Amino acid sequence: MPAEFRRYALFYLGYFGALGAYTPYIGRWVTSHGHGGYAVGAMLALWYGGRILAPPTWARWVGRSPRPGHWLVGGCLLALLIFAGFLRYDQGLALFAVMGLFAVFFNAVMPQFEAMTLNALGARNHDYGQIRMWGSIGFLLVAASYGWLLDRLGDDAFVWLTLPWLALTVVAAWLHRADPAQPPAPADAPREALWRRPGMRPLLVTVLLTQLGFGPFYVFYTLHLQAQGHDGFAVGLLWAIGVLCEIAMFWQAPRLVQRFGAQRLLAACMLATAVRWTIVAAFADSFAWMALAQTGHSLSFAAFHAGCMRRMAELFPVRRDMAAAQGLLSAFSSGIGGVLGAGMAALAWQLGSGALAFGAGTVCALAALAVHLSAQRRRGTEAAA
Repeated sequence: MPAEFRRYALFYLGYFGALGAYTPYIGRWVTSHGHGGYAVGAMLALWYGGRILAPPTWARWVGRSPRPGHWLVGGCLLALLIFAGFLRYDQGLALFAVMGLFAVFFNAVMPQFEAMTLNALGARNHDYGQIRMWGSIGFLLVAASYGWLLDRLGDDAFVWLTLPWLALTVVAAWLHRADPAQPPAPADAPREALWRRPGMRPLLVTVLLTQLGFGPFYVFYTLHLQAQGHDGFAVGLLWAIGVLCEIAMFWQAPRLVQRFGAQRLLAACMLATAVRWTIVAAFADSFAWMALAQTGHSLSFAAFHAGCMRRMAELFPVRRDMAAAQGLLSAFSSGIGGVLGAGMAALAWQLGSGALAFGAGTVCALAALAVHLSAQRRRGTEAAA
């Protein structure tokens, strides 16, 4: 990796290291304090809710600032300080208030940083995966080990184990404090123009449905595995298998994107995701089947994400629109899709446990594939006409 991109890799390492603690183990921490499935779903819904308003609002503020790096540092610092509130507040409305505030700032900074990364890469956007891979390494280090650590240290150690990774994001953001501002979008290009860009609406619907299908995975995968008899070490190992495959895919993603193009790659990823959730729904008591399903993370997450980033670069070749477009993408997919996915997962979990939840995830992945293929057929018909 060129030296000038190492500071980008460091930020991804810290950010997704923190996410590697939060995503697999927040549900375990919440249930250890006496809360049920609906509370876990509400916590994750607040998390994803922060992605609806925070990224586009943050993008507008950053776009008006001559010092976008200062906003990045401030957002990361506030996320760190607010997350520390979990050390005191683990019950009642205060728990959800801390969650909501943390979600706002932690989710706001990533679309900004994604845009900064793509702007720095320029015509080399196909190398994005090799930088983003370091986020997967951070996630792997944490997700693979924290199940075992929490078994031994107790679930209350969750917050203390997460704080150092949030501190690393502050340090990494500081290295970008002097990054130059991007040219402002022209006054006659309001946000609605991003939505109307040809190809953008099908992409937004596709990623929303895909994220909806990920709801059971992000909210209840760890609890689903524990309910089927897997201990903390096995849970961590399964998370590690998924992230190892993700890392390998991010390394290869530039070649795949260049060879097959974003559209065909995205279709393959959605089909693989549907197969993956079907396996998790049907064979969760088998470690071997779960390990096989986790290899699908290479396609359903890593290749899908790289394909989306390539598609965004195709739709918005003028970089001045990229930060706002990234914010819109995050709000639609991880935001709306995440909130709806968390709610769907919580309801399915209460009604029929993990099998029903992951079965619903399969339906969402197939719906996303149908939207994607329909949009491609429509573009092909229009081109022929």
